[in-house]
Amino acid sequence: MKHAEQVTFGGGALNRAAHLRTDAAALDAAWHAADAAVLLLWRGKPLTRRPQAEAPPQGLALTAPDHPLVAPLRDTALFLGLTPQGAPRFACDLGDWQPADLDAASLEAFSDASEQQHPELPQGHVFAELRRIMTMLTPLEAEMAATAKALLAWHRSHGFCACCGAPSVIAQAGWQRLCPACKAPHFPRTDPVVIMLITHGDSVLLGRSPGWPEGMYSLLAGFVEPGETLEAAVRREVLEETGVEVGAVSYLASQPWAFPMSLMFGCAGTALSRDITIDPAEIEDALWVSRQEMMTAFAGEHPLIKPARKGAIAHFLLKNWLADTLD
Repeated sequence: MKHAEQVTFGGGALNRAAHLRTDAAALDAAWHAADAAVLLLWRGKPLTRRPQAEAPPQGLALTAPDHPLVAPLRDTALFLGLTPQGAPRFACDLGDWQPADLDAASLEAFSDASEQQHPELPQGHVFAELRRIMTMLTPLEAEMAATAKALLAWHRSHGFCACCGAPSVIAQAGWQRLCPACKAPHFPRTDPVVIMLITHGDSVLLGRSPGWPEGMYSLLAGFVEPGETLEAAVRREVLEETGVEVGAVSYLASQPWAFPMSLMFGCAGTALSRDITIDPAEIEDALWVSRQEMMTAFAGEHPLIKPARKGAIAHFLLKNWLADTLD
């Protein structure tokens, strides 16, 4: 697919510079470089900036490594890599900070619109949910934010050695955890997920999960199981969720999806029938939507259907399907 890397979180051109991760002297020099900057995150929400008061956040807000909030976090900083211009970029977690007026319920909402302002950071620099602002970021900003969010989620859930149970420590500038007791190394986890553009004639198969906003439908998706190809996963997931059998399957595009640490494999599949029998334990509803109906939904004029959110690979694939630009 010629437009594959135009998907959100793709094509950011971040130089991961993996050779620096084990070079303590080089990392120290990068941290103290004049053009070095740090992306702060709080509970997985990147620090963002508003260009104007009352406007929504428009991009990431980077902080100098010598800032009083950042300097004490040096030992746990993650090295993200280098910008195309060679400027070092790091990420740090402010998870221990507790905002005075925190509405904890908002953090668990399907769409977290809350923002948190740290008193030691400039006005207009707020922590905002990545899903909410992902389409407002440059490709490089989006890649950095997704990388940092996924890495920090992995560190939070993998604090103990899977081999012996002892507490593990950060190594390789955040790209490894090492067990001091048994010396076992552990590396960041990425969960493969297939998301499927299943068509039959001029219609596409959509589904919705319980708890989604009213009217929201998206492409079917599911985790790839051990020992399974992407093609087999597509056929199994569609059959399990809707009872629809799928024939030919092809790969289209991928998207890093840091919620918490997945890689979405966008695939196209041809349905062998239109008969739907949903599994209520898997999804709430599924239906065939014609191309004309989908165009109406994208225009915000469909009486029942709201498309997947902008920035998600489901929206990207459907948009290219409507434009006949999947090749």
